[in-house]
Amino acid sequence: MVNIKQVAREAGVSTATVSRVLNGTGYASEEARKRVMEAIERLNYRPSAIARSLKQDKTYTIGILVPDISNPYFMQISKGIEDVVHGEGYHLIFASTDEHPDKEAHLLNLFSEQRADVVVLAASFATERQLAQMVKSGIHVILVDRRLPDVSLELDMFLEDNAAASEQLTECLIRDGHERIAVIHGGTRISTSKERLDGYRRAMAARGLPVDERLLFDGRFSEEGGKRAVLEWMNLKERPTAILALNNAMAFGALLQLVESGVSIPDDMAVASFGEVEAARLLKGSNLWHMRQKPYQMGEEIGKRILAVQRDAALLKTNIRRLFMPEIAQYR
Repeated sequence: MVNIKQVAREAGVSTATVSRVLNGTGYASEEARKRVMEAIERLNYRPSAIARSLKQDKTYTIGILVPDISNPYFMQISKGIEDVVHGEGYHLIFASTDEHPDKEAHLLNLFSEQRADVVVLAASFATERQLAQMVKSGIHVILVDRRLPDVSLELDMFLEDNAAASEQLTECLIRDGHERIAVIHGGTRISTSKERLDGYRRAMAARGLPVDERLLFDGRFSEEGGKRAVLEWMNLKERPTAILALNNAMAFGALLQLVESGVSIPDDMAVASFGEVEAARLLKGSNLWHMRQKPYQMGEEIGKRILAVQRDAALLKTNIRRLFMPEIAQYR
């Protein structure tokens, strides 16, 4: 590979002059600039990103670690980040944890070894020790979508008001006349699921309605989980009259299974989703309540925060806590 010394020799200038031309800093005559650029073209020189990062102590890399990169919600967050930071030379690296603790730990170590400047993390298993080491090494860690209850570190957080939004969604079903409302959740260990379950329980308690624990199903935030929940409830003697799915993947799975089982929506079973389900538009008259989330706007805010901190690291002394409230909507 061609290096900067060879470019300098070809152009008949010093390596310092080549460096000034490449970085756009310091003085270099127009004649010297022309000779350097012509030498670069003749030799097909490409600056080494590794060498540049070592010199500047920056890699212009942002690691995005989420449970599932195929989930449109996380991709919209990532798109918002990218649209803000791309013009400043940053690039994004994506990885999925698949909700697996060993994989999550491995990927966090990998981002650290690759010297990412920033790690945006929707984590479930990250430990305080691991995150503290990353912060100590100079990595800007941002939690998105999820809290880490066992981590006391002061970190930037960009979250949704899950409990309040879920409470609103449940109230919509109650106002429509439903009292036996089933819930497909993502487990009680993940903060988003726990908070949304809390919102559901709060709404039911406010109306004096009992919660039948048999109607709470851990769908693991997956489409398959939504299908399995419906199949289980179809076998009950007293079926629920409405289903609240605490993310759009589970809602989609539930809708598919209901349609395949010949259940009329919403006459036989109403459905509400935490998150938009675009396919529901094909179901005429479904009256599907859903929370319209704002992942792209969240991503934009994260991107702005990243750029601000990269320009002035002192801003990390005051951590950001941003709470986003989804909007209630209904497909007719």
